[in-house]
Amino acid sequence: MAETETTGPEHAEQPEQLSIVATDTDGVRVITVSGEIDYETKDTLDQALNSADASSPRVVVDLHQVTFMDSSGINMFISAHNALTEAGGWLRLAAPTDMVMRTMSIVGVDVVIDCRETLEEALTT
Repeated sequence: MAETETTGPEHAEQPEQLSIVATDTDGVRVITVSGEIDYETKDTLDQALNSADASSPRVVVDLHQVTFMDSSGINMFISAHNALTEAGGWLRLAAPTDMVMRTMSIVGVDVVIDCRETLEEALTT
């Protein structure tokens, strides 16, 4: 797989709360997130989600290092899912922690957005 790391506004301004690394793997934007997704950190993640290449609007968000997510994250993922779907692409969430998966299951996000157990599964088209 060809992988290219990018830098820019997708990196967290508050690394103690949220860290984001965005890479491109075979035409899929992979956003690896660590820390907490909440009202204070959502804008940083939103920027990374919105910077997907319009010619290839396929995004995987790797959540295996996310320790907390509130409704801000849920709303942001639903908006990103809708925007990417409209553009002919998709959003997949990979390797959510038990706490994050429980939050998504309670509100039904796991039924709307494709959630995969591993990053490798999420990258399989």
